[in-house]
Amino acid sequence: MVDHDLTISDLPDACLARVFHFLPPLDRKQCSLVCRWWLFVEGQSHHRLTLNARTDLASVLRSVFNRFDSVTKLSLKCDRKSVSIGDEALVNISRYCENLIRLKLRSCRELTDTGVLKFAKNCRKLRKLSVGSCCFGAMGVNGVMDNCLFLEELSVKRLQTVVDGNPTEEIRPGVAGSALRMISLKDMYNGQRFEPLISGSKKLKTLRIVRCYGDWDKVLQVVTKNVKELVELHLERLQVSDLGLAAVSGCRGLEILHLLKTPDCSNLGLTSVVEKCTLLRKLHIDGWKTRRINDEGLISVAKNCPNLQELVLINVDITRAGLDLLSTNCRKLERLALCGSETIGDAEISCIAAKCRALRKLCIKSCPVSDYGMEALAVGCPNLVKVKVKKCKGVTSDGVGWLMASRGSLTVNLDAPVVENQIANAGNDSRVLAVVAVGQDQIR
Repeated sequence: MVDHDLTISDLPDACLARVFHFLPPLDRKQCSLVCRWWLFVEGQSHHRLTLNARTDLASVLRSVFNRFDSVTKLSLKCDRKSVSIGDEALVNISRYCENLIRLKLRSCRELTDTGVLKFAKNCRKLRKLSVGSCCFGAMGVNGVMDNCLFLEELSVKRLQTVVDGNPTEEIRPGVAGSALRMISLKDMYNGQRFEPLISGSKKLKTLRIVRCYGDWDKVLQVVTKNVKELVELHLERLQVSDLGLAAVSGCRGLEILHLLKTPDCSNLGLTSVVEKCTLLRKLHIDGWKTRRINDEGLISVAKNCPNLQELVLINVDITRAGLDLLSTNCRKLERLALCGSETIGDAEISCIAAKCRALRKLCIKSCPVSDYGMEALAVGCPNLVKVKVKKCKGVTSDGVGWLMASRGSLTVNLDAPVVENQIANAGNDSRVLAVVAVGQDQIR
């Protein structure tokens, strides 16, 4: 029998650590100041840590990691105007955090290939690496590839020395190629040097190439011959044409495709993809300037992609004929965004309302839609839960108020103020919302 009342002091360390796990960062910091025991337990249970990576961090590394000795996810960020930590500090971190599985480096410009290579040799359990605005080069990246057998995700953004360094040295897969599942390249002037790494990652599932200069058709042709398990592909602001898309069509298991601001891509390239990649679930297209993808390409999508659940069309002119076929064949479509299209009017919204019965979220931006379109939504799309209307001059607060009054469970975001009495007419249901819409243009 227990002969005294239990107090919080009798709580096992594991239970106390579990309590800390549910607290927000500020509350955790305050709890750590209660006593030495809580300070110790809070440090032991802290697996994620973000540090300001200025050069003066090197002098306190020992004390920091004496307290936080269980860190597995580390973020080192330095502002552009400050001098960052160097190779010696990074190597010391690798000694303190041998169990590190995630590392994020931002603006650590003093790091060189030598330091990154030594770090990789000490942290062989690394699974995710994200690098942005750093100055080490191909040798450092290859050092990670050669030593981190379990690396699954690699994100590289503005890696300057890959451009300025040895122009003949390519990024190779190394031992990490067998484990890599995701590669993301952004803002690279010489991103084609990653082609051996990408094509050598046989189990790659996700590939994102954004704002990388140069011709990418040849890279895609080589990559798609070797990588057959690709599921998700993002191409944004790239010099890629229908030849590149024809190569992408070889990835029969592709489920997610983003073609954003690729002006050389046309209906022909899109058709070649959807005719073979019939498992597509999510498709985002931005016609940007040339608008070479239109009704013809979308009709091919409708004919070949019955599993489509999410469709985002920006600067794509699609007519009622295309929408009619999409709504008829793509019966699983749940999320639809129509932005910057001059051909989307009330008739097209009425078609969506009448036939897209599975639709749950709808975004309309900068389209010639009026209140009549809102009235059509009031009686259609039985599963609709959210409508976002932005920069549609023909849609007034009257039309939105009537829509809200007709469907009390519907959330409506409008980029114009709604009259108070119209909100009152919509009822007191807390699920009804009319706000000034800000944020992303796409449906989340």
